[in-house]
Amino acid sequence: MSSPSPKAALFAQFAEIAKALGHAHRLVILELLAQRERSVEDLATSSRLSVANASQHLRLMRRAGLLVSRRDGKQILYRLSDPAVLDLIAALHRVGERNIAEVREIVGGYFRKRDSLEPITREELTARMKDGQVTVLDVRPEDEFEAGHLPHAINTPLRELAKQLRLLPKDREIVAYCRGHYCVFAFEAVALLRENGFRARRLDGGFPEWKAAGLPVA
Repeated sequence: MSSPSPKAALFAQFAEIAKALGHAHRLVILELLAQRERSVEDLATSSRLSVANASQHLRLMRRAGLLVSRRDGKQILYRLSDPAVLDLIAALHRVGERNIAEVREIVGGYFRKRDSLEPITREELTARMKDGQVTVLDVRPEDEFEAGHLPHAINTPLRELAKQLRLLPKDREIVAYCRGHYCVFAFEAVALLRENGFRARRLDGGFPEWKAAGLPVA
């Protein structure tokens, strides 16, 4: 029997990567790992999976080269293997929005109803931060903020935002960001801020995209 051609062998390996992405739970896990390194137990809790189920997904993605892991005492910690994993996920988003009616319906419904304005770009936000013209609001959980955030950002997790509105300035625009392109935290935060008289926009993408672009983080 003849051996497969180099091209066929490569395509077989690329297909393994594609299969590793082929589950909604794995995409949720990848979004969580884009924020910071996490243990299996933490990922299971955050993604609402059993530890056994989360471990199975993690091992499959590690074998496909999407993740790397290390041992820390009794815990196994996982992180993304490469920033290019974020590019791969972003490509999935673009293809879905352009070509799948159900995706366009969800984006045009839930997301656009909460924020019909164009998000602020990373370039525009960088310029406005230098001029001190904007308040940057990180609405992710505290542990994700502590692992890394935009310079000078204020951390107010979405679940606490309604109680903390009085602490936010009304004399300049607020830009909210969270985990990524479809993270609902930023959409909900912007809607709440506008309902209470704030000038608010959301960042295009989230912290992982900002970091992957080589922009400064704290």
